[in-house]
Amino acid sequence: MRTASPWSNSPPDREISIANEPLYDLDKELCELALDNAPRVFAVTVQYDVAPGEPDAAIAAWGLCYGDGSAHVVTVDGRHRLSLKSPERATWWFGRQDNITARLLWFAAPSAPTFEPVQAA
Repeated sequence: MRTASPWSNSPPDREISIANEPLYDLDKELCELALDNAPRVFAVTVQYDVAPGEPDAAIAAWGLCYGDGSAHVVTVDGRHRLSLKSPERATWWFGRQDNITARLLWFAAPSAPTFEPVQAA
């Protein structure tokens, strides 16, 4: 299975079909490729005091962490986007103000890709 875009100039590493007969299950290969290369999803949470001794918290942003360790982060309102060398840098960006603590909340790695849209629970 090739990992490059089909629109690149590199040839595929093997033939996909002979006389319209697939040599392997392309959908299964694509699902495995997606699992192997899926970015990790995380939320950037912020904790702060609304009054002395009264803590509160919120989700400040959503992020994707890629295999090379870099991350893209988007604020919950969609107005700001960050490209960072690591997800941990997001905690610095969102925790810069006094009395605010930023943390990363990681979601489990994907485990079951499908070509079908997921139905809302």
